[in-house]
Amino acid sequence: MTDAADVAGRDAGEPADRAWQTPVLQTNVLVPIAIALGSLLAGAIYTWFIGEDVNWDWQNYHEYNVWAVINGRYGLDALPPGFQTYFNPTVYFPVYYLRHLLPLPYGLMIIGAVHGLNLLLIYFLVRALLREAATASAIGASILIAAVGPMTLSEVGTSFADILTALPILAGCILILSADGSHRGRYVLAGLLIGAAVGLKLTNVVYALGAAAAVLAASRPLKATFCLGLGGAVGALATGGAWGLMLWREMGNPIFPLFNAVFQSPELVPTNIMDWELLPRGILDALAYPFYWLVGDNRSSEYPFRDARFAVATVLIVLGIGRSLVTRTDIFTRRDTQFLLFFAVSYAAWLAVFSIQRYAIVLELLCAPLIVLLIARCLADTPGSASLRVSSLRIMNAVMLTIALAVALWSQPGDWFRRPWSNPYNPTISKSLEQPAIYLLLDKPLAYIAPRLPPQSRFYLIADIALPIMPGGKFDRRIRAGLNDPPPGGTWGLHTRDKPIREGLLERYGLGVDASRACVEIEGAWLGTAVEACPLVAREK
Repeated sequence: MTDAADVAGRDAGEPADRAWQTPVLQTNVLVPIAIALGSLLAGAIYTWFIGEDVNWDWQNYHEYNVWAVINGRYGLDALPPGFQTYFNPTVYFPVYYLRHLLPLPYGLMIIGAVHGLNLLLIYFLVRALLREAATASAIGASILIAAVGPMTLSEVGTSFADILTALPILAGCILILSADGSHRGRYVLAGLLIGAAVGLKLTNVVYALGAAAAVLAASRPLKATFCLGLGGAVGALATGGAWGLMLWREMGNPIFPLFNAVFQSPELVPTNIMDWELLPRGILDALAYPFYWLVGDNRSSEYPFRDARFAVATVLIVLGIGRSLVTRTDIFTRRDTQFLLFFAVSYAAWLAVFSIQRYAIVLELLCAPLIVLLIARCLADTPGSASLRVSSLRIMNAVMLTIALAVALWSQPGDWFRRPWSNPYNPTISKSLEQPAIYLLLDKPLAYIAPRLPPQSRFYLIADIALPIMPGGKFDRRIRAGLNDPPPGGTWGLHTRDKPIREGLLERYGLGVDASRACVEIEGAWLGTAVEACPLVAREK
């Protein structure tokens, strides 16, 4: 029989086992430094290899929102990115400045290097879970699995916030697991980091729920929960409080446009904006999601990907529970249980609320130490001779590396569209558009064009289905006032080439396309695409 304490500590406690571990892992400084440098280099090289990020969200609001804050556009334009206009832009400032202040590709390579630091945190997480029993094989397998995550790779070197906010969430998880119930300061710091991630991007709230579940399994759960909550509140207010206060003052909803059925801002119909298309259709469907991803069924993402890690983790969890039942022992330590709760509760909340694969990057990364931990616990040796324990450890290490290699080879990363560095996005603007003008955006994503046009121009989106312009509301009044006194460049309609112009949207403002003048093309961010600017005139009554 074995108990959890034996499983957690025996591998490192015997001389024969120590001999099997790579000696450099005993070094406290060299290994994390080497992994940190390797992680930074891996992120930068991958960004250079894969090309310039021009993802849909960057085109829609990542670029525009930061530009709008810097240039005071929130009081001038009318929702150019649609309902995403009022998402907290703070997290997108680093990418914006790196992209615009440094020559390509260096700015995005730097952000890719920062994204690579998630691998360093996986190293520390494995050490926190397995302690001295974290062999070179366990660490190598974890880093390999984490490095090839389909969504993780798809976001390296991009403007997406999911992979950037994964850093404080993983760090918070490490602090929770290393607190041992008595280090109140670590719980406060963990809450601060995870709360900051939630303030920067509200979809990270699922990981706050996972963290709360994990500290409930601590040796002193009440103190741990209080400290985590205190840190979380401070962190969320630090990164999202000012933006939420502005939204409350301007829109009557501190998380506008979300949950407007609750806050009922007059600038939006009282409804909750939700994407129901990707959610499971029932319990059995939800349980099958990891196996859908295994075979390349991308029902939780807009674009194809393939991933085995969640299916492997699911099978290993069942095997671990089965071994506990058969041997009538608890093979998991308290620390293991906290980690399992963090993962399981976060995953369940993500699946129930979003089921959007990009939002699961933290879970994708956590699968790496989870798989290694479950293999270690499922294959933990029973008491015996030193030679038998060495043999058992060799088998365990071989299984870890084999599964890691299989997961890596099977993974197919997602793709949010890139351009080759030899052809970066730098469109030429026609002389017809040199004067300030009013631009009515007739579809999405077009807001990324705004910073390329004269700064005195105005940009009004009239085509967002999720957040239509409320008749008589502040944005409707702003649009009509602008149309009554247009800049010298006149009024233009912006739409994606090859999409029909939505005349009905223009009719609401008494406008139509001026057939006597030609439309002007602006090169689109995606290769082979273009944005058309068509001159508009008042309709004859």
